[in-house]
Amino acid sequence: MEELKTLRDIKPLVDIPDSSIYIYWALIGVGVVLGLLLLSFVLRKLLSLRKENKRKIYIQKLHAIDFKEAKQSAYEATHYGRLVAQSDREKEIYSQLLPYLERYKYRKIVEKVDSDTQKQFRLFLQVIEP
Repeated sequence: MEELKTLRDIKPLVDIPDSSIYIYWALIGVGVVLGLLLLSFVLRKLLSLRKENKRKIYIQKLHAIDFKEAKQSAYEATHYGRLVAQSDREKEIYSQLLPYLERYKYRKIVEKVDSDTQKQFRLFLQVIEP
């Protein structure tokens, strides 16, 4: 019985601060944010490449205009020229080309495209070439 007196009692439980659940959710949150940023970056890159490809397609369509049908060619040149002209110089040349093309639009009967209009159009094509 004397041995029992020398025995010490079990100490009560001690609270240990545990913040692992907060660290876990913080890591998940950071991972989601990084994933969304990466996804937005990739999507932006793909869309910008797609825009460049559209520009190339529009330039090809401008090169394909032959001015045999003056009215339709004037409409196509106006439409695709507006889409392609991006820099200040391109916009300036395009704005100079517009009055030449206006003569062949909005009329029932149009004459053949004159050499001045074709020369201005060729100048615009040279300016927009990459």
